[in-house]
Amino acid sequence: MKTEKFINPRIEKLTPFIVMEILERANEMTSRGIDVIHLEVGEPDFDPPECVTEAVRRSLSSGETHYTHSLGMRELREAIAYFYNSEYDVEVNPECIAVTSGSSPAILLALNALCNEGDEVVISNPGYSCYKNFIYSAGAVPVEVNVSAANGFQYEKKSFESVITDKTRAVFLNSPMNPSGVLASDKTFEMLAESGITVISDEIYHGLVYGSRARSMLEFSRDSIIINGFSKRFAMTGLRLGYLIVPEKLIRSVQILQQNLFICAPSIAQRSGIAALQCAGDDVRKMVSVYDERRKYMLSRLEKIGFSVSAEPMGAFYIFCDARKFTNDSYSFALEILDNAYVGITPGVDFGTNGEGFVRFSYANSMERIKEGMDRIEKYLSSRKK
Repeated sequence: MKTEKFINPRIEKLTPFIVMEILERANEMTSRGIDVIHLEVGEPDFDPPECVTEAVRRSLSSGETHYTHSLGMRELREAIAYFYNSEYDVEVNPECIAVTSGSSPAILLALNALCNEGDEVVISNPGYSCYKNFIYSAGAVPVEVNVSAANGFQYEKKSFESVITDKTRAVFLNSPMNPSGVLASDKTFEMLAESGITVISDEIYHGLVYGSRARSMLEFSRDSIIINGFSKRFAMTGLRLGYLIVPEKLIRSVQILQQNLFICAPSIAQRSGIAALQCAGDDVRKMVSVYDERRKYMLSRLEKIGFSVSAEPMGAFYIFCDARKFTNDSYSFALEILDNAYVGITPGVDFGTNGEGFVRFSYANSMERIKEGMDRIEKYLSSRKK
């Protein structure tokens, strides 16, 4: 009897992560001997702080390579709770923290703990590309709210309230935001807190803020779910360490999911996270100073080249530019820049339909490479006009 291959309908809804396709094409060019400058990838170019690498060495040499408590080492959860208290003046119960293998599993745990099949989760358009796919994978439905550069990529009350239904279970907030690097305003935090909808606050770029202060959703609502981790602030992407903070009523559900799906986060990574929180403050401040120098330089160069930045990025390591002077097809434009200037950039459409006409630049690269990348793009676009 002939059987048809079964494909989960949820997976058929998922979309590719376009920036990874740009990266893969760039890497293929590199393999052919072409010098490509990467301004598309959102990964710190720094090594982890020395205290982190030393903690990894000690943990490995002492044989600390076994399962931990499913929610994470008690010492790490206490360090995270202390960090949130000192950073935001909020009390966090270590028993309401779950340590995960990066922030992506934290998002999956949060959505699966909250959502039934067909429930709705609100996201911004543009916004982080993968939120929509996380929501689909949990059996829920993403509901998009358009945000604009003119309004600083903030949720507007009228458009936000217009999509709320009896199926709405949560809303994502990302501040500092990927792709724009903007910080959510206090007005946005207050509006979301007053809505009564559970806010999933993605705070992964906290610590990478310039001339301002990132606020946690916990300062406005204790019923929020916090997503955070060590990849961006501490340049620990490969160590895969994140966490979520949840209301007490959800922690047992999160723990059961963790035990079954992931067991626990890697023990060595957890030990390095303790070191990062306790000893890496000076390292973070040095990285932030370097990022800020790059940010200012890139902003100046992009505007001179002809890109428009109406919402200045004050966090993360991204600049989201209006490129409509050059194109109405951001994907084709990104490929054009890659193929002709040998610089990787991210098309705005990767972040939603409302990102079309924009492109994202990452300054998580050396100043030398950023300058070369800007020179190449300026030279190519100048010749393109003729």
